[in-house]
Order: sequence, then C-alpha cells, then structure tokens
Amino acid sequence: MKKRVTGRQYTMNILNGISLGVVVALLPAALVGQLMQALQASFPPAAQIIMMTNFAMSLLPAIAAFCVGMQFKLNPIQTSAVAIAAMIGSGVMTQSDKQFLLQGTGDIINTGVTIALAVGVALFVGNSFKNYTILLLPLLVIIIAGGAGLLLLPSVKLVATSIGAIITHITALQPLLMGALMGISFAVLIVSPISSVGIATAIGLMGISSGSANLGITAGSFMLAVYGSSVNHIGTTLAHFIGSPKIQMGNMLRKPHLFVPLMINAGIMGLLGALFEIKGTPMSAGFGFSGLIGPLTAYHAMQGTALNIVVLCVLFVILPVILAYISKYIFIERLKWVAPQDLLLEI
Repeated sequence: MKKRVTGRQYTMNILNGISLGVVVALLPAALVGQLMQALQASFPPAAQIIMMTNFAMSLLPAIAAFCVGMQFKLNPIQTSAVAIAAMIGSGVMTQSDKQFLLQGTGDIINTGVTIALAVGVALFVGNSFKNYTILLLPLLVIIIAGGAGLLLLPSVKLVATSIGAIITHITALQPLLMGALMGISFAVLIVSPISSVGIATAIGLMGISSGSANLGITAGSFMLAVYGSSVNHIGTTLAHFIGSPKIQMGNMLRKPHLFVPLMINAGIMGLLGALFEIKGTPMSAGFGFSGLIGPLTAYHAMQGTALNIVVLCVLFVILPVILAYISKYIFIERLKWVAPQDLLLEI
C-alpha cells in the first residue's frame, strides 16, 4: 500500500530539497569564484578550481533532484530518473553538433516544476511494473516530466526574465523604496522554505537590487543571532551569519511575530544599500554575509579604495549589529513582544 502524501507535505519536500541543492551546488563557486579569478595570473591551479566549481553549478538540477528524492525517501531508480528529468527540463543542457553542452545553472523555477512533475510520476508508477520497473519507470519519468519541462521552459524563462527586468526598471526609478522592499523580501525568503538564491538567480537580480537584497539578509542574520544569543551556544549563534539564518526557519514559521522586527531591520539596511549604491549579482543576492559573499561581491563592484572598504565594513557588520541590539532592546526588553526562548535552537 502506497503511503499517502498530503499536498502541503509534497510542496514542502520539493522546496526543502531544492533549497538544499542550491546551497550544495552554488556555494562552492560563490565562496571562491571571485578569489580564484583574481589569483589566476599567479596561481595556475585557480583555473582548475573555477572549472570544478562551475561544473558543480551546472549540476544544480541533478543535485536538487537528489535532495528532493531524499525528502520523499525515493529508491535509487526513482531518484535517478527524477535527476535526469530535472537536467532535461532545467534547460542547463543544449545539444550542438551532436555534443551536449552544459551552461549556467538552468532555470531554477522550471527545474522545480520539472522535479515536482517527475516525483509525481515516480510515486504514481511506484512498483506497478514489478520486475520491469527498472526498465519502464525511468523511461516514463524522463519522457513525461522531462518532456513537460522542455515544453514549459520558454514560457517560464520569459516570465522570470520579465520580472527581473521590471524590478531593475523600478529600482532605477525608485531606488530607495525598492532597496527597502528588496531587503525585506529577501530577509523573509531566507528564513522560509523557498530558496532566496534560487529566486534571485531565476529572475536575474542584479546591481543595486541585488546589493539591497543581500544587506536585508545580512541584517536579518545578525538580528536573529543577537536575539537568541542568550539561549543558544556560541557556535549556533555564529552560524546565523557565518552559515545561514535559514536554521531559524522552524521557529520563524511557528512564531510569525518574529517577522516584524526582522522586516524592520532588513528594510532599513536595504534602503541604506540603495543609498550607498551597493551592488551584487544574482548569486550574491541570496547568500547575505555567508562566506563573505555579499561584501566581497560588493567590493569587486566598486573601486577598492580605503573609504569604500570602511563603508562596506559599516554596512555589512557595524550597522546590522547595532540595529540588532537596538531591536533587541525594543522588542525583547521593553515591549516583551519577543522572548529569547523563541529563538532557541536545539542542535
């Protein structure tokens, strides 16, 4: 008898799996990409490291599918078939002169749609074909889900590109307002089941929009770390900004009032990011302070003067920490709106 999966559980498994896949596939390139490019002239192995991390990025659809398969406890045959369908539907692979070419990460939104369809087919088929399952299940998953992904790809890419273009255009017209909104949006995304990096990459978030989004995540990271510092171990506290504030996702979803101070701090830092014209890339937008990806990307986008280094230190460390303690004083000590226990992590 097949185990029944609810719609909510199905959606959460897909989102959680893709979020894990995004981190595994994209974080290595984000951490060393800029550094290796700068060292290529004096450090020959840098080119090989760039090649390896770029290859990992292109495997994002397959890695995401593998992580989703683990969420659903799929068997190796089902997981492999879902991974193949994801690679096909993502658009990361093209054929030229009888050769297959991998480029970029593919369309992450369409990757998610393809994986959702592929898992559905795999679960529906199950072990219906008995001894022939290993022959027929991969074929059905690849043709049905992979084929549907290919058909949807142009439309999904057009929508995502249009959203990115609209955000860029509005940011140029109203940079301060959009900076605040981007900061808030991505601070909320980073503590949700949805991948902030995946969304930023899908819509091609660039320039000031990306920098403001990154600063919003940074503000949220420091705020959550400071709020829970009295009840969490030092390693757990540091993990909020050295790693990812997504470790607080469970607490945030159980106690939605925590989003209020998070959005305030993120909005302020997003606005300041636009004011100082802090820029970023689609990859840096969703990582925040993690691995120094945000500040390093912003540094490479501006002139490397001593003043700019000071500005980056103030925006990415000093102000977020100050805002976190001010927020803690207001919402925890004065208003009693939040309790440190709300941020307890038992890891």
